[in-house]
Amino acid sequence: MPAGIMIPASNMPSMIGRNGFGSSSGLTLGQPNMMDGQLHQLDMAQNTSESDLARIRDDEFDSATKSGSENHEGASGDDQDPRPNKKKRYHRHTQHQIQEMEAFFKECPHPDDKQRKELSRELGLEPLQVKFWFQNKRTQMKTQHERHENTNLRTENEKLRADNMRYREALSNASCPNCGGPTAIGEMSFDEHHLRLENSRLREEIDRISAIAAKYVGKPVVNYPLLSPPVPTRPLDLGVGSFGGQPGIGGEMYGAGDLLRTINAPTEADKPMIIELAVAAMEELIRMAQMGEPLWMTNLDGTSMINEDEYIRTFPRGIGPRPSGFKCEASRETAVVIMNHINLVEILMDVSQWSTVFSGIVSRAMTLEVLSTGVAGNYNGALQVMTAEFQVPSPLVPTRESYYVRYCKQHADGTWAVVDVSLDNLRPSPAVRCRRRPSGCLIQEMPNGYSKVTWVEHIEVDDRGVHNLYKQLVSSGNAFGAKRWVATLDRQCERLASAMATSIPTGDIGVITNQEGRKSMLKLAERMVISFCAGVSASTAHTWTTLSGTGADDVRVMTRKSIDDPGRPPGIVLSAATSFWLPVPPKRVFDFLRDENSRSEWDILSNGGVVQEMAHIANGRETGNCVSLLRVNSANSSQSNMLILQESCTDPTASFVIYAPVDIVAMNLVLNGGDPDYVALLPSGFAILPDGTMAHEGGIGEATTSGGSLLTVAFQILVDSVPTAKLSLGSVATVNNLIACTVERIKASLSCENA
Repeated sequence: MPAGIMIPASNMPSMIGRNGFGSSSGLTLGQPNMMDGQLHQLDMAQNTSESDLARIRDDEFDSATKSGSENHEGASGDDQDPRPNKKKRYHRHTQHQIQEMEAFFKECPHPDDKQRKELSRELGLEPLQVKFWFQNKRTQMKTQHERHENTNLRTENEKLRADNMRYREALSNASCPNCGGPTAIGEMSFDEHHLRLENSRLREEIDRISAIAAKYVGKPVVNYPLLSPPVPTRPLDLGVGSFGGQPGIGGEMYGAGDLLRTINAPTEADKPMIIELAVAAMEELIRMAQMGEPLWMTNLDGTSMINEDEYIRTFPRGIGPRPSGFKCEASRETAVVIMNHINLVEILMDVSQWSTVFSGIVSRAMTLEVLSTGVAGNYNGALQVMTAEFQVPSPLVPTRESYYVRYCKQHADGTWAVVDVSLDNLRPSPAVRCRRRPSGCLIQEMPNGYSKVTWVEHIEVDDRGVHNLYKQLVSSGNAFGAKRWVATLDRQCERLASAMATSIPTGDIGVITNQEGRKSMLKLAERMVISFCAGVSASTAHTWTTLSGTGADDVRVMTRKSIDDPGRPPGIVLSAATSFWLPVPPKRVFDFLRDENSRSEWDILSNGGVVQEMAHIANGRETGNCVSLLRVNSANSSQSNMLILQESCTDPTASFVIYAPVDIVAMNLVLNGGDPDYVALLPSGFAILPDGTMAHEGGIGEATTSGGSLLTVAFQILVDSVPTAKLSLGSVATVNNLIACTVERIKASLSCENA
């Protein structure tokens, strides 16, 4: 039975309580009249048949319309045996009995057996009569409350409809002050939105074909001037006139331009210059990885910092002077990882594997053209032109787009090196905000399948768009620097080693020993993590809209349509994210959020249920790195239990706790080795970063008493199963309330622990 999720009415708008959050694949918002009176197909809040539901509704209606002073003699409801030929007898209580029970109801609407017996003895009634009087009274109060609530909602709806009509009339009658003609309305119909997306896709296809043709004619094919410029995809109904005619929710928009869409493959005339640049970059990388002082200076925390004057003297050629307004970020890090050198090289040279392993850093990547595949059946001499977008898991940090060449070479001593260097000088553009000077890694073979990796990151970037909350972290180098790349690689190598392990200890309860089941569950969790990371940053692939708030605690939302994707439930998906600072070390935040025993303290959607770990896969030496299958045992007997897939991972630079409700039947197939690609997921979760105020020399794994955390909370919720539906103001308000309540609970719990 798919999992159901309910939100307490005290925390959320009343519309939730009637339809609930329930889905086998993610969080869903119920909406009235969604399917003409039928139950929403994803709302599994009650385990009852349709006939039972109809009977319950009739019983509730009958009891709600009866007077509180009227009761059956004997049993009623499920305890009564209905006989069509037997006439029901009713007993009318005395005025004294009614007054006494009314007074008791005000103090205690849910009396227990002892209280009911005592009350029945005082009033001369049977305990069962008292029981059913209180049941009917509660139903009557609930009906009156809902009727009053519906009246208020209807009044508010009429007010919004009137405002909507007024705004529409004003827009239709508006005229241009210059020409006197009618003005264009800011709304875009679904058909127009679809056509613009198709137009953008066709432009990309033309650009790709033009790049192929350029290889044969020796010069790039000019773009067609008659085509309209590409329109970036925008959230459905988040522009002017959205949400019932209200003119926008906030003015702050991210992802205005998309550099990656405008880059074509290199021409034949560019290729000799690219090869020369790659060879020079390889030589520079080797020297930078091996040189010490005075090029590299050691900080107090043991990290390396480049001496820029010495760098210019040592490498005078390079890719030209640093652009005005750009800052230099240079770092170097070394580690031994549990993977052989050949597999490491393959991961770095395969753009799909590379973006998967580094999904927390790489939001998008693409190989534009392979200039050389290497020699002797390996990647020695491989050369490829790429584009990539690098991210921090927060909408407050702009992503960094880069257009570069990647070159791989095996040196005489057996060491492999992979280097990147920007090609922006081939296509100068004012949109460029990031340049990669020679950056990459050296890989040395070690015994027993290990490798020693020396990583160098040397970036020039315009970081003026970074939010003040993250400026310290970005300037420390832990956001995009070599330490983050190496820490991520080390953690992912341990995860891959765990996935391929054949000898699994069977002593612990819940450990999955089935090899095929382990692989399927890890693959499903990997897809969940990639989906979460791709949807939480300020990528130019999507546009965030900021809801009005208090600055740093603003909630940002965006919508996406899910159509014909077996890995996602179909419909309109609303994503919401916010980032804020906590005066608590990252390790304590991570341990609190990943622990199933403390989940009820922050997870509103578990509705107070007991959370139990059903299955567990360890992903390395750090105890926090694991994939878990959690079961939420509902405190309400009318609700079904819920299954949650969760992956928690931590390294010295970042931690994640990512989860998604999953269907019980689908998870049973996965645990038996079935294909996880057809399990629908809508992941939510947390990204935890150090705030950069102090150096965590040993990483997050060490207990520290100082230094705070930067926490990003992100939800993905299915608001409508119809992809063409309009997004309502109520859905956005509900999600905004949900994320705000979660943030407040986390702050309250961790401040108590920290006190």
